[in-house]
Amino acid sequence: MPESTRSRRALAALRWGVSILLAIHGWARLLAGGVEPFGGWLEAQGIPFGPGVAWGVTAVEILGTPLLALGRFVTPLSLLYSAILLGGIVLVHAPEGWFVVGLGRNGVEYSVLLITCLLCLAYVHRPTATGADRG
Repeated sequence: MPESTRSRRALAALRWGVSILLAIHGWARLLAGGVEPFGGWLEAQGIPFGPGVAWGVTAVEILGTPLLALGRFVTPLSLLYSAILLGGIVLVHAPEGWFVVGLGRNGVEYSVLLITCLLCLAYVHRPTATGADRG
């Protein structure tokens, strides 16, 4: 199998895997009735329009992930998801330390891994001077 075919398949697998992980957050929040409490919590943290932000994040996690998985709008979506995850790091995970489990709980390591994957996808799929997607 040519290297370019392997690379395309690997990138597709990465897009799908990250998309599934991100979609689960949005669907779980929506189906469990957690959007409104999330919005209230965001407002309590000083985020203006907390409920609107919560609905926006949830909508992007649900509606954007199929596009990401299919290789559409990969760079802007990856950057948006990275920003959302960075917000989660600042507001929730950083005070808990590095580890998600083991030597700590609820730390930043999972979010850092997702951001790393997303930034790599954004870089690889960035438009070229001709406007073509690279992925």
